[in-house]
Amino acid sequence: MGIIPGKAPTGSDKGGPRSTTNLSRRSFVAGSGLFVVGVTLAGCSNYVEPDIDANAFDLPNPGDSPLTQVAGGDASPALWIAIDEDGAVKITCHRSEMGQQVWTSMAQIVADELEADWDRVEIVQAEGHERYGDQNTDGSRSVRYNFHRLRVAGAAMRKMLTDAAALYWGMDPSECSAAEGLVSNSQNSDTLSYGNLAELAARLPVPAEDDISLKKPGEWRFINKEIPSLTIPLITRGQGTFGIDVDRPDMVYAVVARPPQVFGRVGRVDDAAALAVPGVLQTVRLRDAKPPALFQPMGGIAVIARDTWAAIQGRNALDVQWIDGPNAGYDSISFAEAMKRTARRPGTVRRERGNVRAGIARAAQVVEAEYYAPHLSQSPMEPPSATAHWTDDKLECWACVQDPQTTRQTLADLLEIDKENITVNATWLGGAFGRKSKPDFVVEAALIAKEVGKPVKVTWTREDEVRHGFYHSASAQRLEAGLDADGKCTSYLHRTVFPPIASTFADGMATPTDGEMGLGATDVPFAMPNLRVESGDAKGHLRIGWLRSVANIYHAFAVQSFAAELAHAAGRDQKDYLLELIGGARTFDPGEEGATYPNYDASIEDYPIETGRLSNVVEKAAEMARWGRDLPSGHGLGIAVHRSFLSYIATVIEVSVSPEGMLAIPGIWLAVDAGTVVNPRHARAQMEGGTIYGLSNALYGEITARKGAVVQDNFPSWRVLRMGEAPRDFEVTIVQSNTRPAGIGEPATPPAAPALTNAIFNATGHRIRTLPIIGATGSRLKLPETQTA
Repeated sequence: MGIIPGKAPTGSDKGGPRSTTNLSRRSFVAGSGLFVVGVTLAGCSNYVEPDIDANAFDLPNPGDSPLTQVAGGDASPALWIAIDEDGAVKITCHRSEMGQQVWTSMAQIVADELEADWDRVEIVQAEGHERYGDQNTDGSRSVRYNFHRLRVAGAAMRKMLTDAAALYWGMDPSECSAAEGLVSNSQNSDTLSYGNLAELAARLPVPAEDDISLKKPGEWRFINKEIPSLTIPLITRGQGTFGIDVDRPDMVYAVVARPPQVFGRVGRVDDAAALAVPGVLQTVRLRDAKPPALFQPMGGIAVIARDTWAAIQGRNALDVQWIDGPNAGYDSISFAEAMKRTARRPGTVRRERGNVRAGIARAAQVVEAEYYAPHLSQSPMEPPSATAHWTDDKLECWACVQDPQTTRQTLADLLEIDKENITVNATWLGGAFGRKSKPDFVVEAALIAKEVGKPVKVTWTREDEVRHGFYHSASAQRLEAGLDADGKCTSYLHRTVFPPIASTFADGMATPTDGEMGLGATDVPFAMPNLRVESGDAKGHLRIGWLRSVANIYHAFAVQSFAAELAHAAGRDQKDYLLELIGGARTFDPGEEGATYPNYDASIEDYPIETGRLSNVVEKAAEMARWGRDLPSGHGLGIAVHRSFLSYIATVIEVSVSPEGMLAIPGIWLAVDAGTVVNPRHARAQMEGGTIYGLSNALYGEITARKGAVVQDNFPSWRVLRMGEAPRDFEVTIVQSNTRPAGIGEPATPPAAPALTNAIFNATGHRIRTLPIIGATGSRLKLPETQTA
């Protein structure tokens, strides 16, 4: 539940919700079949309606609606929509709101097909439960997974309302139509409100999908429209609840001292000084973690206090001797060198076309390059926070989680209790970027609450978040290409090495998964006759987890940087050469060349790789940036394009570099083809945010480890892009399309780094193959004394 009892906001804003109500699904459906009849009226109608007595009609009450299984899952109207007697439409959002505006987009989809009055739309945050299907808010899948079934749910309820009106008026349903929360008829233009029809409609059967008429794109009122956010007005008024805001009666507060290394253990503990801190109540020793990491807490000592500040001071006073674990010898610098050595050796073939070695051997020119990208931290604005409360053998949690169902299952598995005794309420998330799909912090809260016998809120400080997270994998890559006498690329070899995310779930796993390889490596869209993609093994020594765009980040950096290097070696314009590498418009399946390609869990038939769309966004972004124009001295343009999360993104970046190496980014131009876009306003915001996120990581982001422990601890040593460093101009073009919806939240991040480094090369002649470009403690580029652009 996004809003905690006692904190439900009130008030009304044009384009925003009238209120956000904290009601469980159980209370919505109880007693009225499909529709809820409200017990209070929120306002007065401006027309007089007849009283409709549903009992006057000889209809059986269907009770709970039958499941309406369609592509994407259950589209039962009662699961997603409730209509009050006053006409308020409550739409359930089963995905987590973390600033990506999923509340608004889900409401737009349902309300459009429902023909709701947008000013009467309210949002209810779903608890974690299997009845909603997949609730994992990652992979840029919320709209893609739910677009069709939410449309069906809205259209099904619209039909039931119009059928109810036709029944009341005694006419054929074809003579009735719905618009803006009212049903009217073509005989006399009488109208009935949705609120007035709700109880009668609840008596009617749910229509089959074949009996439902979905709108055509030209009829959409909310889909593909720039509807204002439903959450921003609440946030600006301080309404709504994030994980850190949760408050329960008699609650205590906890922070945890964790082992510095993954699978380190607690040795000797002296908590006397901690217990002497005013407000500290007790300490609790958490059980040691054992491989594999999964989503279990990493152990340590919890300090419980009357407030978070006292808990932090108590933790500072703890005297703990840690026992080294199996990762005590991990050093990220030496590990990077080891991965580079692996990348120089033949690896496991993951995709192959033609004969790369023979092609390179007879090439007129051979180009080779190695690239490295370090570990990264997700670093959402709101660090993890969770509250847990036990009542006998039942557990209720409130937490800023991306996947409440996985949270619920993880709690059941690690606490060894029946999942049906667990309720997980997803609050708003102050950013996430993949970190909050890993619910170790919720398990911590549940374990501590069980021990102390009171509701407990566990808060992670920024230092906790930076030093004890699930990190984006470091990667070493080697690329080789053969060019013919005309500079045309005839052979292409890409070898990638990185600790896989699977190492978090299976101890000792060192081989990249097919899914990770399909994020920018095995799905490379280039058309040369000889192509080979290989992988090398690397073990994980930190907890490796997904971060916004996942393996696309380092794969796009290497592939698009190398494309620019090939253009330079051939003496060609970078944009023109990139289009030549992509080749003519076609669709292709990497599986036909030996790759096991998950395609973001989507059918390759429904979402083929279309190089025409890729080339189109390249042309559009270049046109937006006026590619080829004369630039001042020290300025350069760079371009990169990447398909990820089924969307096509091209980014052009302009940089200026002073003789002293001071870098500025005057402008960014981005073109995106994401199929059907529900809300262009929010899509543009995600393009901007995703790009800035990518620039932050490329310029400053680096997590290092020494003796198994993460070195960085807070923003002075873990740098992000600051407001004054953001580009002056940022233009986004959304390609209009009626194809299936694709991802929005993540695909702008991968092309940011290579577009930036390519621009720096064109400004300075300095090629960057190792990230970060500057680093957290730097302020300028490290340029060679002699530069030739």
